[in-house]
Amino acid sequence: MALGSPWARPAVQAQAPTARNPIVHADVPDLAMIRVGKTYYMSSTTMHMSPGVPIMKSTDLVNWKLVSYAYDTLTNVDAMTLANGKSTYGRGSWASSLRYHQGTYYVSTFAQTSGRTHVYATKNIEKGPWKAVSFRPSLHDHSLFFDDDGRVYMLYGAGKIQMAELTADVSGLKPGTSPQTIIENASAPAGPPSAINLQAEGSQLFKVNGKYYLFNITWPKDGMRTVVVHRADKITGPYEGRVALQDLGVAQGGLIDTPDGKWYSYLFRDYGAVGRIPYLVPVQWESGWPVLGSPSGKVPETLPLPANKSLIPGIVASDEFTRRKGEPALPLVWQWNHNPDNKLWAVSQRPGYLRLTTGRVDTSFVLARNTLTQRTIGPVCAGTTALDVAHLKAGDFAGLGVLQRRYGLVGVQASQGAKAIVMVSAESEKPVELQRIPLTQDKVYFKIECDFQDRKDVATFFYSLDGKSWQPIGGPLKMAYTLPHFMGYRFSLFNYATQATGGYADFDYFRITDKLTK
Repeated sequence: MALGSPWARPAVQAQAPTARNPIVHADVPDLAMIRVGKTYYMSSTTMHMSPGVPIMKSTDLVNWKLVSYAYDTLTNVDAMTLANGKSTYGRGSWASSLRYHQGTYYVSTFAQTSGRTHVYATKNIEKGPWKAVSFRPSLHDHSLFFDDDGRVYMLYGAGKIQMAELTADVSGLKPGTSPQTIIENASAPAGPPSAINLQAEGSQLFKVNGKYYLFNITWPKDGMRTVVVHRADKITGPYEGRVALQDLGVAQGGLIDTPDGKWYSYLFRDYGAVGRIPYLVPVQWESGWPVLGSPSGKVPETLPLPANKSLIPGIVASDEFTRRKGEPALPLVWQWNHNPDNKLWAVSQRPGYLRLTTGRVDTSFVLARNTLTQRTIGPVCAGTTALDVAHLKAGDFAGLGVLQRRYGLVGVQASQGAKAIVMVSAESEKPVELQRIPLTQDKVYFKIECDFQDRKDVATFFYSLDGKSWQPIGGPLKMAYTLPHFMGYRFSLFNYATQATGGYADFDYFRITDKLTK
């Protein structure tokens, strides 16, 4: 990579539509980014979801579209299949590293759930296929790095940053080598050990004009999430470090350059219930250091890049569940909560509908298998579904939810000879039924509206008997981002049994909009 000219906003762009931060107002945390020619690719964290490690594509750094996933299944342990009362909320695969080297794309990640480091490789990042390898140990928040001399490394750790050399095919640690510490205390530029809340982690390593630059996030106790950058002339060090950005808590990420030589840093911000949302900040180079932010060191609200378009349909999308020949059963916007049981869902058994069939008895929404999810998006959004509940069995509960530890649901509960519309709130972290209305028809409509403006973080629940006239039900849910789930809220289509298996719900559509009802 060659150094670009210092960032400046051209005067001619003052009247043109410009990009705004956040560039993606949705849960896309731990982003890693590369540019290949004029195309950018980004990977992110989706932890316990299946498929996992989403790959997004952009031609302008601002507007992104899902194009792939690195894997369908991370591992099949009980916690990933929600078996025997186990789950892996907040775990699964964490921060990924994305690289392009000699015609091959590499995505690597790590998981407490498997205890391994996972590497996925492909010649075609959009179409696959992906070759998967994994090895022990699980290298925390690692950065995969191909050096110019042909050697391959992973830098990893928290506080103490270590470096392990890998085999040339990235299939494991290089025999005869052992990891070495390259930075004893990467948090040091932000304060003494006693003043640090989160030790420096989230390593991403870059080589620019012959120098090595390591990006980390740290969090001083009395401050905010902070970007720290270290640089060295050799990959082994010695490294010198400095605080690179301390504004709005925007941190963790790395460097990207444009084809015309401009530089940016991609980072994210914890933003309440919608999740961790990506930002871009301009980078200027001064005395061989990347200087992040506006001239005053701030995260700018606008950027001299093309204007943001809607996140619909690139990141989230409506789905009528109609499929033409050759189309995938589910578009990329959908992910299952944990690994699905593929025998128990279909879009082919009743054309134009998603069928969710129960295959076991469950005790709660968060332990139910085959819940299908999409991100919520900010600043506001609404998700709507219609479902046919004629074939629910007594004890079945099917409907629309917003998934996090403090979830909310609106759906149909079947009992012997009767059905009812029910709204459940887990705002207290225990499910509480707030309202129940008898239902005497088989088709019913549900809607959940989410208001994330200024971290209001409130979800409101509605039902309809005709799809036109909507009635509120239950009460508003004060949404909260909790660390046990570690993920922004997700719209969820669900059906689970509490008494007997074999019942099914047919979902006619899921529709998402970035507006609230007037």
